[in-house]
Amino acid sequence: MKKIYLLLCWLVLGLTGPGILAFAKTPGEVEVGSVLREAPMQGLSGRSHQLSQYRGKPLIINVWASWCGPCQQEMPSLERLARSKLGQQFAVIGISTDDFPEAAGAFLKRYRTSFSHYIDQKLLLENMLGADRLPLTLLVDAQGKVLAKYVGAKEWDSPQAMSLIGQSFHLKP
Repeated sequence: MKKIYLLLCWLVLGLTGPGILAFAKTPGEVEVGSVLREAPMQGLSGRSHQLSQYRGKPLIINVWASWCGPCQQEMPSLERLARSKLGQQFAVIGISTDDFPEAAGAFLKRYRTSFSHYIDQKLLLENMLGADRLPLTLLVDAQGKVLAKYVGAKEWDSPQAMSLIGQSFHLKP
């Protein structure tokens, strides 16, 4: 029953087909079902961190760029998700693929997100996460295992998306 429910959520959200990446496309990409490797993350909206510092709690990683229209479209829903009651049970981070920190900084000033953002000017995270199309959003469990990858703008705070996230992370509503 749970699998049928998740499948229906994916269909309703449009998270099937090209939205889910099932195989590696970028150099060194960590595929769905595998654990993310350690990686340094250069702070954009705060201090720099290691990716492993987010272990121990489920994680949503959103890869974006300031010039990306769909990234601009979905950022407010990610902020609402992060601030929701459900969002208190996992971390949300953003990874900018911008070449220029100034452009990424202007994007963050416009959208005023409360969650941490990092910049990936050297393509390390972009390649590891498989971000050959933007926006890319990953659901990662508390041990660092990639549960799913979604390409394209989504309404991450919609009831369907929040249900899917709760089910994927085994969270309490």
